[in-house]
Amino acid sequence: MRVTFPTYCTRVHQARLYPTADKSVALPGRIPPTFLPDGSTCLMLRPWLTGCALAAAVVVTVAAGVAIGSAQIAVSDVLQVLGTRLGLIDKSLDPTIDRIVWSLRMPRVVLAMLVGGGLSIIGVAMQTLVRNPLAEPYVLGISGGATAGASLFYLGFLPPVLSKAVSMPVAAFLGGLGTIVIVYLVARTESHVSVARLLLAGVAMSALTSSITSFVTFSSPEPDALRAVLFWLLGSFSGARWALIPGAAVVTIAGAVLLTGLARPLDAMLMGEEPAYHLGVPVEALKRGLLVLAALVTGTLVSTSGAIGFVGLIVPHAVRMVAGVTHRTLIPVSFLVGALFMVWADLAARTLLPAQELPVGILTALCGVPFFLWLLRRQGTTTSP
Repeated sequence: MRVTFPTYCTRVHQARLYPTADKSVALPGRIPPTFLPDGSTCLMLRPWLTGCALAAAVVVTVAAGVAIGSAQIAVSDVLQVLGTRLGLIDKSLDPTIDRIVWSLRMPRVVLAMLVGGGLSIIGVAMQTLVRNPLAEPYVLGISGGATAGASLFYLGFLPPVLSKAVSMPVAAFLGGLGTIVIVYLVARTESHVSVARLLLAGVAMSALTSSITSFVTFSSPEPDALRAVLFWLLGSFSGARWALIPGAAVVTIAGAVLLTGLARPLDAMLMGEEPAYHLGVPVEALKRGLLVLAALVTGTLVSTSGAIGFVGLIVPHAVRMVAGVTHRTLIPVSFLVGALFMVWADLAARTLLPAQELPVGILTALCGVPFFLWLLRRQGTTTSP
């Protein structure tokens, strides 16, 4: 019988929590942590090597994201603009190049990194919560709920008292929170979360929130309503500007720091709720906190970039193959890898077609849907003898 994702995580943590002096003595059910459930090798690179590789990748990615576009900018010019803007050098700049680099492309790259990193760590949190790698904000309907909430606010369909009391990120947060709570309650049984119910509830809530978004679009008297809602439905960084960065940065970085601080409780949750409870983890409070955090981060990011799917599915799974399953490493590495992935996806979206730009959500879906189907197929085979 092949090993399922939760069983693999449980056995790895047995090996970590209960080491034996004699390595030749195998623990009951112990498997080498260098192999993933499908039999592929987990590289488990050294932390310093992973850190150096990611640091170099960030530098190359930021330079490429700013330099490449409809108007090619030399890397030296990019460095001059960044150095001057940051006060590191004092040099006169070409106004056109300065505007392209600092006002148009740099906020786009920064926002893409925040969105990619934020969606990736929320994917990690949701997969830990339900102990299944298929969980992801888009699949579970959080993104759809946040989109519906943002659309209701933007198009003026909220009651006047409520619309004056909330902002677009708050409306998106409330929409995402309501959706994930309903999905989780439907999927929850007496002792565990049913994966089949989870996916079906996520699909159902995504369809419901999509219909709400479509209804307010066609009912709105605003002539530009359709274009505005398509922005949230397909996801794009074309509207990125520096004013959007602080809110997204605070929420996303705070979420990453919080999840990293909860690494040990999250590791314990991989062994199951009952073992985690006996290890002193406040399981119910942790689950509620993860749901609120997922809705908060996803809602904030949706309000700035729209609904971008499958990032939280692809990135955590890929990172586990390199960094393992322990959250102290998994969360920060997933954040950085997700940030890099999103910048390159956005770069492809704005350069694949001449003289026009694709929504980045289209490309992430083209990558994510086949991956999701493969993962779903593998989940089915791992439970069969």
